[in-house]
Amino acid sequence: VIKCKAAVAWEAGKPLSLEEVEVAPPKAHEVRIKIVATAVCHTDAYTLSGADPEGCFPVILGHEGAGIVESVGEGVTKVKLGDTVIPLYIPQCGECKFCKNPKTNLCQKIRITQGKGLMPDGTSRFTCKGKQIYHFMGTSTFSEYTVVADISVAKIDAAAPLNKVCLLGCGISTGYGAAVNTAKVEPGSTCAVFGLGGVGLAVIMGCKIAGASRIIGIDLNKDKYAKAKEFGATECISPQDFKKPIQEVLVEMTDGGVDYSFECIGNVGVMRAALEACHKGWGVSVIVGVAAAGQEISTRPFQLVTGRTWKGTAFGGWKSVDNVPKLVTDYMSKKIKVDEFVTHTLPFDNINEAFELMRTGK
Repeated sequence: VIKCKAAVAWEAGKPLSLEEVEVAPPKAHEVRIKIVATAVCHTDAYTLSGADPEGCFPVILGHEGAGIVESVGEGVTKVKLGDTVIPLYIPQCGECKFCKNPKTNLCQKIRITQGKGLMPDGTSRFTCKGKQIYHFMGTSTFSEYTVVADISVAKIDAAAPLNKVCLLGCGISTGYGAAVNTAKVEPGSTCAVFGLGGVGLAVIMGCKIAGASRIIGIDLNKDKYAKAKEFGATECISPQDFKKPIQEVLVEMTDGGVDYSFECIGNVGVMRAALEACHKGWGVSVIVGVAAAGQEISTRPFQLVTGRTWKGTAFGGWKSVDNVPKLVTDYMSKKIKVDEFVTHTLPFDNINEAFELMRTGK
């Protein structure tokens, strides 16, 4: 058993508490990882807020991390002690019907236990002050050591800087893949990206790499425009600057609507606007943002009857074990940006400050 520091969420709506936790050794087909760097994501904040119906407490959150394999359980063959890895919240077992189907990346092998905050055998590897602590998204990267299933880990280039590539565990991969895998953005096309946080910037990067000629960023926070343009946005607009609904503005700006739109916020009203901003006959709108529990989307069916397509994506459609190492390689060869997404680097003890920076859009 390893004793180490972790940020524990004891209950919903309270700041994270830095505690000494005990991390049990990995069982069969499990891997224990020394986490070197982790990022914070809105999904962590969403669960911490208490709005997540799958949220279990007390829990160690975090799902964008990178580290070194400390030990492996019986039967683990894909990674070994000392390997550089990224933990994966969407695993890839290679055996379930989802993994065998090229149309999806949603491996279901450990979905049930992962959703309950437990390892595949239905137990936890974390304890603190004598209490069992739940796992989060199968990763729990807000701990100096974590244990994950062996199908939830990608071995990456040992030379990669872990304080950067940890971001490929969720946000950047999600946005980039939404553009290149889910929408399959084509050269010369017009795109609209709603929400210019990390995921939205990654979508813009994907649209640009795919050869889009016009990329319109939409956000209420104008402080985000300069960064969006650095990533490839050709123009940025705020819905507050117009009297009419933003979808009408976009349809006018683009002679009938955009070819591709992306919702990167998790707001069901914006999801509708993103669909209705699409061009009749061929426009495709991709939902990337995760809406709160119980919310529903609506539009007039005629929007779809007249040729628009509404799609969703999780982790950008990447089959995780296969593709995360390739994304790291693409970063190392400067095909995709990663460094530019990092705004602040803080010591682990300041994790609550990181959440505050995220909450305020900084």
